[in-house]
Amino acid sequence: MRRALLALLLFIGLVPGTFLLDRGEPWNTRFAFSFAPLPLPAPAERKALLGAFELEHAWSLISDYSPFGGYSALLALPDAQLLAINDNGGFIRFSPPGGPQLPARAGHVLSDIQGRKFDRDVEAATRDPATGTIWLAREYLNAISRHDPDFRTVVSVRPPAMRDWGSNAGPEAMVRLTDGRFVVLEEGFTGLLEWRQHGGLLFARDPVLGDPPVRFVFEGATGFSPTDMAQLPDGRVLILMRRLAWPLPMRFAGRIMIADPAEIRADGVWRARRVARLEAPLPVDNFEGMAIVPRADGKVTVWLISDKNAAATQRTLLWKLVVDPARLGKRMVKPHPPASPSDVP
Repeated sequence: MRRALLALLLFIGLVPGTFLLDRGEPWNTRFAFSFAPLPLPAPAERKALLGAFELEHAWSLISDYSPFGGYSALLALPDAQLLAINDNGGFIRFSPPGGPQLPARAGHVLSDIQGRKFDRDVEAATRDPATGTIWLAREYLNAISRHDPDFRTVVSVRPPAMRDWGSNAGPEAMVRLTDGRFVVLEEGFTGLLEWRQHGGLLFARDPVLGDPPVRFVFEGATGFSPTDMAQLPDGRVLILMRRLAWPLPMRFAGRIMIADPAEIRADGVWRARRVARLEAPLPVDNFEGMAIVPRADGKVTVWLISDKNAAATQRTLLWKLVVDPARLGKRMVKPHPPASPSDVP
């Protein structure tokens, strides 16, 4: 009943977007976009919602490029660029405002895959900083694929542990930890009347290698679903969550949670703690991508990007947040030892 209700609300919410699409006709293949700065609420209002996080800047990304938008995954690259990947397998690589500027480019991460959009639905991405290897979580297939940094090669697997995750509620958040393990979270809830818990998998190494994962349950914010994860320098992870707050037109609310992978136990409950609320009067949309960049002063920059669902009533937003991880509480559990070279493909 609850999942049917959510599906109905989602359908109702999508109807206005369906009829008010940014169609960009005729089809435009010239890649270009711009950043439009957004006004921010007063500092006191920001602090009340974001706590230790400082929202330095927010932009709306504007483009007539037809494949633009729908970004569900975000990665930080060594050249200070960001890589955003959408739910049609397209990507943009760009320099955010305020830093060194390199030429932006666009492409496709699954150019060899034709046919249904569902086969190319990328919802999460993670990266090995040592090799540049990128892994993608593909929701409708409940699959994980491994790619070289330029997306010229692909190796894919459909883990049996994801088989029952549902075609539109599957792997939505994924992170490769610095110790070589992978955490994957299910978008859907674990039960018909459960509004906090989601399926989770912990792979001891590259999921594409086929090893069976540790199963656990992730417990986040009530009514919110995980959409992305990224690891802090101290080993903990930030987990981005969102929910549909109002269907007509679609309005969203979000949460940033923190959790420690060292606390994951087989068949146990991995609990997260809320550290920020993403809601009005902040400029909020359907945030689905998050990337973390360490800074020289010990703080981190947290980038967020939104999926506008091809709807004229929504926007592709980019946020720049800054936070000192020390202000998010202390790590209480001893971290997992780093991976040995033999564990890294």
